[in-house]
Amino acid sequence: MYDLVVYGGTSGGVVAAVQMRRMGKTALLIEPGRHLGGLTSGGLGATDIGNKAAIGGISREFYRRIRRYYSDPAHWKYERPEQYRSGRASEQAQEDTMWTFEPSVAERIFEQMVVEAGVDVVKGERLDLKHGVQKEAARVVAIRMESGRTFRGRMFIDATYEGDLLAKAGVSYTVGREGNDRYGETLNGVQTRHAIHHQFVPGVDPYRRKGDPSSGLLPYVHADPPGEEGQGDHRVQAYNFRMCLTDVKENQIPFAEPPGYDPLDYELLLRNFEAGEKRAPWHPVMMPNRKTDVNNNHGFSTDFIGQNYDWPEGDYATREKIFQAHLRYQQGLMWTLVSHPRVPEAIRREVGRWGLCKDEFTDHGGWPHQLYVREARRMVSDYVMTQHHCQGRVVAEDPVGLAAYTMDSHHVQRYVDAQGHVRNEGDVQVGGFPPYPISYRAIVPKAGECENLLVPVCLSASHIAYGSIRMEPVFMVLGQSAATAAALAIDAGVSVQQVDYARLRPRLEADGQVLVWTGPRGPSRAGVDPKTLRGVVVDDDAAELIGAWTPSSAVGGYVGVCYRHDGNEAKGMLKAVYRLTPPQAGRYELLVSYTPHANRATNVPVEIAHAGGSARVTINQRQPPARDRLFQPLGPFELSGPVTVTIANAGTDGYVVIDAVQLVPAAP
Repeated sequence: MYDLVVYGGTSGGVVAAVQMRRMGKTALLIEPGRHLGGLTSGGLGATDIGNKAAIGGISREFYRRIRRYYSDPAHWKYERPEQYRSGRASEQAQEDTMWTFEPSVAERIFEQMVVEAGVDVVKGERLDLKHGVQKEAARVVAIRMESGRTFRGRMFIDATYEGDLLAKAGVSYTVGREGNDRYGETLNGVQTRHAIHHQFVPGVDPYRRKGDPSSGLLPYVHADPPGEEGQGDHRVQAYNFRMCLTDVKENQIPFAEPPGYDPLDYELLLRNFEAGEKRAPWHPVMMPNRKTDVNNNHGFSTDFIGQNYDWPEGDYATREKIFQAHLRYQQGLMWTLVSHPRVPEAIRREVGRWGLCKDEFTDHGGWPHQLYVREARRMVSDYVMTQHHCQGRVVAEDPVGLAAYTMDSHHVQRYVDAQGHVRNEGDVQVGGFPPYPISYRAIVPKAGECENLLVPVCLSASHIAYGSIRMEPVFMVLGQSAATAAALAIDAGVSVQQVDYARLRPRLEADGQVLVWTGPRGPSRAGVDPKTLRGVVVDDDAAELIGAWTPSSAVGGYVGVCYRHDGNEAKGMLKAVYRLTPPQAGRYELLVSYTPHANRATNVPVEIAHAGGSARVTINQRQPPARDRLFQPLGPFELSGPVTVTIANAGTDGYVVIDAVQLVPAAP
């Protein structure tokens, strides 16, 4: 009987087990695979967190250990420390931590931590998905592996990316994207309007024979429409492998043609180049010793879009098929990039400089052993983290850690748009907010479902909020807090739901956890909720958008979750059409909102059309809006029915911004 059984040797699972031992209690860490650390040791060496000052406790200790490791010149085999160049290196120069590292180094440090703490570790044991959880009333008493081995505990933590233990313990959960109406959000569900980044060049044909729908669609493009904007669905954001590559020839494994390679799988990639794409479809960040962490980038890249929907609730055989399909896809992608004559020569030459590392993932041919499971099951507890928490409209009163990353979702589907061209959907990147607290209630199940289980990885959050929280340092923070709560629950003889937060918080703070953000907040970038504004308000999300307007929240003072701009490009090709209906005939004032800046256009044309006539107004967006620095009046109008407001970028001399249009009764 262990005080704590942790299922899942992810970074959060390792930290949870270490914390329990440091509190003087027994801990068992069960890892279904053969490696500790999850994504942190599985290729994600370019740490994502947003604001690193939000990270404390054992999580920060891990990054300090990384720093100490690389302080030894003997650990620099393929370059000297002063030669290391990374976009993230300069920000680390004055810190006692280091946030970029080789996968094998991360795994070595996790192994050292569990040994030093005296954690019992079992590897290669998977939960029996049919009969693996033994419960008495609302408590898990033991979990059984496929091998038949059974492990008993007083407390349990599910630290897997999939949430297998929580699901089999009868805890409520969800998979996919909620509709915006579920939690009053704006960035959940189908998001074609935000899907600007990582997109195809306009005009890429999706059919096997160009222009011939009867020939069928190319692989991995589906025939159905994407769904209604903001509507929920079952889809899951794309997975990939975070490749660790090197340009050191003596340490390279060259890219090779994988078994069963079919060039047709990459026809969209080739057509995208032929349509004008000039960039290599990847994002390599340099790690020490001439290595990389490579992530997805641009319209057709390492994300295997739409091919992971069955992963969250799949059995092990299903997941193995998906894993191998992702591996073959990415192997074939790299082979195409270095060998296909339709790939631009400059890209073939650049990608061809790199290869897999002989000294990384040595038991898997240089390929990561961990698939980047960005999102799978998410628990639904009595408290759900949402977009409102990320943007500061709701603040958790019982924090057990901070999240600090942009609300980030990768694409979830590839479809044919109304013009007959291929498009990706699902990408959302909205930030501009300071670190915010995560509630303790979001890592424990609903009262009555399970009294001795904590869930620091598949925690209770909406899809879009999870996109901000789902960072490896945060999983470590929450793993430590979960273990601390488990120890206090044992000492007090209570359920995890009954842990006294007044006792939990001081212990978390004593162990170095950061629970309140006291650093610089910068100007508030939280948008004004359109529901709080008077009159009729149509935000940019509800306008008819013609052309590729880019969402942004970089400059504060906007309505909703963001504003949009034209990038100071494609002049004459972009329009935004707003349609508003007054509640009754009468005299009304029309106003538009925008975020002023020195790079904005001084001559933005606005056309107003209604039953009684039309008008044209020119706006200088370098000047702040006159009404509360939020709305600029367009003038009063006598209206007897609907009115249309059109904002365009034709002939403009800077960035054109679109946000909301407001219709209010004119002053007498």
